[in-house]
Amino acid sequence: MSARIVLPLVGALALLAAIAAAPAPLGAQEVRLAVPGASEDLRDRLRATSLLFREPEEGVTRTGEDIVAAARADYGRLIGVLYEDGFFAPVITIRLDGRDAAGISPFDPPATVRDVEISIDTGAPFRLGEARIGPLAGGTDLPEGFRSGEPATTPLLRDTAEAALTAWRQQGNAFADVGDQSIRANNRTAILDVAIRVDPGPVISFGQLLPEGQERMRVARIIEIAGLPVGEVYSPEALARAEERLRETGVFSAVALQLRDPGPGNVSDVTAVLDEAPLRRLGFGAELSSDEGIQLSAYWLHRNLFGGAERLRFDAVVSGISSDTQGIDAELTARFERPATFSPDTDLAIELGLEYLDERFFRVDAVTLEAGLIHELTDRITLRGGVGLEWIRFDWSLGSATIARLTLPLGATYDGRDDPLDARSGLYGDVTLTPFATLGDGGGARLTFDGRLYRAFGQEGRTRVAGRLQLGSLVGGSVFDLPPDDFFYSGGAGTVRGQAYQVLGALQGGIDSGGRSFAGLSGEIRHDIGETNFGIVGFADIGAISADAWGGGASDWHAGAGLGLRYATPFGPIRVDVATPVTGPDAGREAYLYIGIGQAF
Repeated sequence: MSARIVLPLVGALALLAAIAAAPAPLGAQEVRLAVPGASEDLRDRLRATSLLFREPEEGVTRTGEDIVAAARADYGRLIGVLYEDGFFAPVITIRLDGRDAAGISPFDPPATVRDVEISIDTGAPFRLGEARIGPLAGGTDLPEGFRSGEPATTPLLRDTAEAALTAWRQQGNAFADVGDQSIRANNRTAILDVAIRVDPGPVISFGQLLPEGQERMRVARIIEIAGLPVGEVYSPEALARAEERLRETGVFSAVALQLRDPGPGNVSDVTAVLDEAPLRRLGFGAELSSDEGIQLSAYWLHRNLFGGAERLRFDAVVSGISSDTQGIDAELTARFERPATFSPDTDLAIELGLEYLDERFFRVDAVTLEAGLIHELTDRITLRGGVGLEWIRFDWSLGSATIARLTLPLGATYDGRDDPLDARSGLYGDVTLTPFATLGDGGGARLTFDGRLYRAFGQEGRTRVAGRLQLGSLVGGSVFDLPPDDFFYSGGAGTVRGQAYQVLGALQGGIDSGGRSFAGLSGEIRHDIGETNFGIVGFADIGAISADAWGGGASDWHAGAGLGLRYATPFGPIRVDVATPVTGPDAGREAYLYIGIGQAF
């Protein structure tokens, strides 16, 4: 006669914590699961949770002792899944070669087990009878399902308690907790009565930030960067933002802010547990385009130059190697950044740049010096502003000149993407406005916009669409005194794939050159291939150039389309695209290859 184990309801808010620690994943020669009346989703989750269904690691031989241990652990694991769905009076029976696993002594297990049978009678799903929680802070938004007659599940109870505690904490009651709970189950009626008492605790004010674990960072700068609002009423958002500011410096590999027990006047100091990252970092990159050639890049970074999270970074980029359409371009920049300048959310940046461009229509030598402030208005909106000096020498079809000018670079970025490296949803927008004054000869402004949209659909969001709109305008200034790289061109990886690099420009003074305005539209359909790291992409790009600002004057447009392959890595997808023109005399007759790291946009 086989025995059964009936697992009753115990402490609903803590029942998962009572599950015994599981041994290493195991399996049996043949495992069967019988759950009459259960949905396929529930069956799948039970199988995924059960240790008995797991295959052993390669080269590991399962013994009878292993399988008995897994079976005994499975009682708690399976009941946890059933409680999640509101089955609070299940009957679970596990038989090993016909013997009830609960009756097999772990000290006298069988040598082998060939047959495993798991039988589950879920019982009726429970519903809430009494449903009370309090006291509640003003404006508490409890889950809609927490009321009499609604299905009772452990996620609902957890979410209800968390909603009540979160509301109190947002009002400054940092140590709000569940004071008492009464949870009664009536197995005959399948009714669950729940009464939870909340202990709000006192309203807490922020005390001092007390850093621990730093080696080179100065304490004063840690406090300044964190920007903890000392003396103000506790706020979870303020604490999380202070932690994020420290993390964003890049100085620390780990940051954790912990509220201490309150002292006199209900003031709580905050401990900052820190672990500093290596001071220096070196990186390399490479991209390949069949028309633009090879681009090589490298950088060297010092994260903590003077002990105040100051960053010094050198970047070198060489492009156009083996290009059929341009010469060699080279750029070297040195950038210094100091976080928490004037305010915890404002960084100071100073950059010196040297640039040499040998493009299809022009050559440029330039030296630039720029200083500015970067202010993080919200976690998604960043504002930029500064002043710059430029010395530029250029040579092109309209002549040669050397100019010096003053610039006022301004910009704003909105980043609502779920993942900047490989976005599946969200919006991104960046706008720049750079007024300039050429010393001795007037001035103008250059405006750009880059907007992107991402949406996922289908099974597990494996298919997604991505769209991009680019706009540009160059206002003012004499065509003879404007650096040729201020004008806009279209074609290549950054604008229209499938068209030759910068093949599309406009006439200035009757000479082939760039346009004063640009509009580009790109679309991609990205699809992940099964459970692999591979994905495929179909894309199309359109670009238009006009001779005058705001789309005026003579204009022309072109388009390209193609297919791509992606391979996901921790540092972004590896990208391989093949594109062809869909307009112009070479439509469908030429192909361009693009290889790089990261999505095209």
